[in-house]
Amino acid sequence: MTMTATTRRIEGVNIIDLSGRITIGEGTVILRDAVRNLLQRNEKNILLNLADVSYIDSSGIGELVSSFTTVGNQGGKLKLLSLTKKVHDLLSITKLLTVFEVFDDEARAIQSF
Repeated sequence: MTMTATTRRIEGVNIIDLSGRITIGEGTVILRDAVRNLLQRNEKNILLNLADVSYIDSSGIGELVSSFTTVGNQGGKLKLLSLTKKVHDLLSITKLLTVFEVFDDEARAIQSF
């Protein structure tokens, strides 16, 4: 399954709608490029919508953490939206739920910025 990323902007927050699998290779590159493209345009409030992400491997987890760190180092915020049960469980097991701000409601997530 191919990974896709579509970016939209609401109230100063850039939402990246991800779909597919965040895995080594194409998936991590698409995620990295989407985040880096926003940072190059000085867009620093980023919300990753993971509602349509079916699977994340260890490389995908690494890319999420890398993106979070890169955005933070540039004075921005990266938050997560609409985790599937599988992705939620993975972030729980890896203790990353304590690192990321996670939201189920898009409007509330946007307001949090």
